Amino acid sequence: MIRANIVIKGEVQTAGFRTFIKNIADSLNLKGFAENLADGSARVVCEGEEGGIKELINAIKENTPSFARIDEVRVGYGDYKGEFTSFERRGEDVPKEDKEDAMLRYMRSLDKKGEVAIGILSSMNETLMGVKEDTKLIPSIKENTEKMLEKQDSMLEKQDRTIEILGGVKKDTSAMLEKQDDTIKEIRNVSGKIDQGKEEIVTEISSLRGDLKSYMENKFAKIEYEIAEIKTKIGLA
Repeated sequence: MIRANIVIKGEVQTAGFRTFIKNIADSLNLKGFAENLADGSARVVCEGEEGGIKELINAIKENTPSFARIDEVRVGYGDYKGEFTSFERRGEDVPKEDKEDAMLRYMRSLDKKGEVAIGILSSMNETLMGVKEDTKLIPSIKENTEKMLEKQDSMLEKQDRTIEILGGVKKDTSAMLEKQDDTIKEIRNVSGKIDQGKEEIVTEISSLRGDLKSYMENKFAKIEYEIAEIKTKIGLA
């Protein structure tokens, strides 16, 4: 276990950059914080396995969000102290409520939509686990799957309206919608195969559930980054 002090120079104080770092740090089980410095740079202090810290540094350099520009990354290593229990993002990412207009409030609502999507997937997971104990639940899986598809369709309609409002995000969001359409087709295929047998249903839907959950989490994170880019372009970051 080691400790690292990372200073990132460039255009890195745009809304969402510290969130980008936090998401990676959490996935690598690193503890510490990310903060903005007065000179316009960002600093990351973290502790954890050496391999995980190096992965974080590589991700910052190689997978930089489109709304940020990195000119230099300085890294200093030290002894592990064990002073952190989680990884936190220090400071504000977005303007305070009294400076927001209708568009910014709409951007914030996307985060809530992501939470709704994860809640839907969690509900489906509980239903699928029950199938292993009682095959009588199979009809309810059909009903729950159709309800989930209806909610997905509703989310797609709202995302279409978001594309019209934000304009410049349309190209990247279109790719996400195409992948979501593929996911919905896969779910419907699973629903059509339910009557073929209990084990086949559990295997296919469980696999799809895991893929869909991971996909939705990643894509809504990407929307957050791309929204931050729009905010930077319109001078609100």
